Amino acid sequence: MEQSQCRERLARLIHDESKALSELAVLLDREHSYLEANDVASLEGAARERQRCVGRIFRVDEARRALCRDMGRSPDLRGLEELIRWCDPKGTLAGGWAECSAAAGRCRGLNDRNGALVAARLTHVQARLGTLIRSGREAVTYGAKGGYSQPSSGRMVATEA
Repeated sequence: MEQSQCRERLARLIHDESKALSELAVLLDREHSYLEANDVASLEGAARERQRCVGRIFRVDEARRALCRDMGRSPDLRGLEELIRWCDPKGTLAGGWAECSAAAGRCRGLNDRNGALVAARLTHVQARLGTLIRSGREAVTYGAKGGYSQPSSGRMVATEA
């Protein structure tokens, strides 16, 4: 493959990935609003859309890695940078690649934000369930000194069976 063909193919891949990352950012923002509103039905639909978009990003990434391999470069960032320098000596792809990388970073931040919200909600639900479960199991009794005794669940009674 010639330099110009490689550059055109790489430009298409960068464009496709940038477009998919922009869409992913919108989907992640929408997902965050559904999380805040506890809109489970909409959240399920948004999760499916997000997965389809992430699938497109993975396919573009795999095509980019395959192009690197086909052109005798390693399929990692170093190989991609070598390929860009070889096929685009004028540097016309550098700006698009930088924008693509920045968009991926933004998406990572949005995804982390959504993950933190989900984790906080999960912790809250687990604490509520723990309170409900424990309160149903523990009987309140008085100790030897007249105060409430500590619940006995989870204590070691004997070290030998």
